[in-house]
Amino acid sequence: MAPTAIAGTVGEALAAATDALRAAGVDSPRLDAELLLGEATGWDRSRLAADPDAGVPSAAARSFGTMMRRRLRREPVAYILGRKGFRRIELAVDDRALIPRPETELLVEIARELEPRTVLDVGTGCGAVALAVADQLPGCAVSATDTSEAALELARENADLLGLAARVRFEQGSVPEEAEFDLSLANLPYVRDEEIDLLAPEIRDWEPRSALLGGPDGLAAIRNVVPRVRADGLALEVGVGQAPVVAGLLREAGYGRVECRRDLAGIERVVVGRR
Repeated sequence: MAPTAIAGTVGEALAAATDALRAAGVDSPRLDAELLLGEATGWDRSRLAADPDAGVPSAAARSFGTMMRRRLRREPVAYILGRKGFRRIELAVDDRALIPRPETELLVEIARELEPRTVLDVGTGCGAVALAVADQLPGCAVSATDTSEAALELARENADLLGLAARVRFEQGSVPEEAEFDLSLANLPYVRDEEIDLLAPEIRDWEPRSALLGGPDGLAAIRNVVPRVRADGLALEVGVGQAPVVAGLLREAGYGRVECRRDLAGIERVVVGRR
């Protein structure tokens, strides 16, 4: 016997959810509704689109309702689903660490270009960069640090889930003393303290502030790390308008070749220095 549908059809559920999310100020209401209903039903988005008249099973309707209530409070979709794709891997995510962003994939691209034998990922968070590098550069020895023990717990969980625990060494702290690397990668806090109230509620109210805020000019963590890293190459993700200042910091630290890489929005997002 088919399960009872108490939430009407797929099309009706998506329409109602989209309207509610739009009214709540969500930027991508239809996409979010589809992702959450897909999670609740176990159906992918193509199936939802292909069969809008299908009934929503009762258990799925209850799960969808619970997830929608969370999303209407502006909790990020990635936290609700508990996962986020990054490069070729899928990571478990929760409020112990920032949600990986597409622009951060630039750091992995740089590692792929330079093909280092050893990499240090500073401020690893959920482990996205370190684990993606380990996944795509099998011959590379990867180390990763974070000042947050909670974030490191999540990163280690992801390493276990991905079968990469033997490939990445995690350590609490910032820059390992006296250790030298071919390349260091860092996505450090770079939001100016006064900008916190300007961020979207999904970021401001849910993601860990310690991983977001970088002091009055957003560069406190970067200024702390750059002179301490011992690496032939250093690549840092930065905020809008910060690239020229960070490029200067790299030159002062002895990196003779410095360049800026733009993200898909055309923003100078990563500053790369090589000795």
